[in-house]
Amino acid sequence: MREIQATQITEVVKRLCIEANCHLPQDMKDRITACHAQETWPQAKEILERIIENYQIADEKDQPICQDTGMACVFLKIGQEVHIQGDLNEAIHEGVRQGYTEGFLRKSVVRDPLDRVNTKDNTPAMIYYDLVPGDKLEITVAPKGFGSENMSRIKMLRPSDGVEGVKEFVLQTVEEAGPNPCPPIVVGVGIGGTFDKAALMAKQALMRSVEERNAVPYYAELEQELLEKVNALGIGPQGFGGKTTALAVNIEQCPTHIAGLPVAVNINCHVTRHKTEVL
Repeated sequence: MREIQATQITEVVKRLCIEANCHLPQDMKDRITACHAQETWPQAKEILERIIENYQIADEKDQPICQDTGMACVFLKIGQEVHIQGDLNEAIHEGVRQGYTEGFLRKSVVRDPLDRVNTKDNTPAMIYYDLVPGDKLEITVAPKGFGSENMSRIKMLRPSDGVEGVKEFVLQTVEEAGPNPCPPIVVGVGIGGTFDKAALMAKQALMRSVEERNAVPYYAELEQELLEKVNALGIGPQGFGGKTTALAVNIEQCPTHIAGLPVAVNINCHVTRHKTEVL
């Protein structure tokens, strides 16, 4: 049994909150640069230039890429041979509290969805646990802005709707979102499971590199087909037209009930932030 102190987790979460908000993952930078090189619509090309300039300044000055520094979503893969010394939940919340305060990140969380009183430290975090073999603890912090989160959707399709129903729902969701999620976007799709599992898979799909395709060839082909169809909508960067509406479509899937076909679409903006560290 390997022991990890809760204070270590707090330090990691604090650091990841700041780093994720200030430094875009390299795969995102590479894809945006590649799309800029291929874009032919002048306005779209200029917008992509501004996006590149923005993340370069954020890198140089260690400043947030976006003013919406998001709600802290924290994903943990906990090895079965790991023992946490202390309160794990509180360690994560404290890491978010310190990270958003010391990093001068905008605090956007309210204590209740109806009374709307700001907690003033961006807590609580949204925490997701996964128990895995081994003696390591993997922590991923993914700040999620709500310009894109608000454009996400879930639908309980009929099994008879099949893959065509899935495609129609994904495309309809992106088209209705239009410029609101600050395109170019990354589209996370969860297919199968239950109502809640589909939504979680859609969010987890956003953690995958935009360069990495689904391990199942059928779904990898579906990702590519949907990406082409999304970009054919012509929404373009920030909604000004062009062929760069999405940078990637990432699909995660799992078994489901004979009577159901749950599908969730979780949209993320061009600032698809996530940072991982392993203890």
